[in-house]
Amino acid sequence: MEKFVTLHIPHLYLKIKEVFTIPSGIHETNVDVSLQRVWTFVSNIDLWAPLAPGYRAHEVISNRQSTWCFTGDVGFIQKEMHLNVHIKEWNEPSKITFELCGLNENIIGDGYFKAKKLHASKTKITGFVNMRAYGLKGPMINPVLKAIVPKMTQQLTIAVANKIRHEQSLTLTT
Repeated sequence: MEKFVTLHIPHLYLKIKEVFTIPSGIHETNVDVSLQRVWTFVSNIDLWAPLAPGYRAHEVISNRQSTWCFTGDVGFIQKEMHLNVHIKEWNEPSKITFELCGLNENIIGDGYFKAKKLHASKTKITGFVNMRAYGLKGPMINPVLKAIVPKMTQQLTIAVANKIRHEQSLTLTT
């Protein structure tokens, strides 16, 4: 009897791990700008919200609350998703943490933008997003999110870095 249990536990563990693994993505990149310049950019949601993949619109309600609208492919279906974005922490000049809550879909998540000074004019930017679906559709949507969230996080972090680089080059040429 003991051998039977031992043989099935690894299989069961893998299934449990698969069910409870939360879709997330993290991406790091360096920019040749100061930490303060990175903070100036990421602390203004109006500057980087439009850079999010699938971005349609956003509305700032307060300095900690905004709603965002995205369009994206979920399997074979194109969906419009509305999210409430709540800023949990503004930790100047290095970190912004946020929570996500679906307004028209059962999705929750969180994430952050982190900046670390490498040199006076070089900064590492890290973007992290963690998102999962819940409810009856959760088990069907989470595998799709596992594929989408890492790519979305990478695209957003790169877009933010490129926009910061572009603004820096404009400053240097004027």
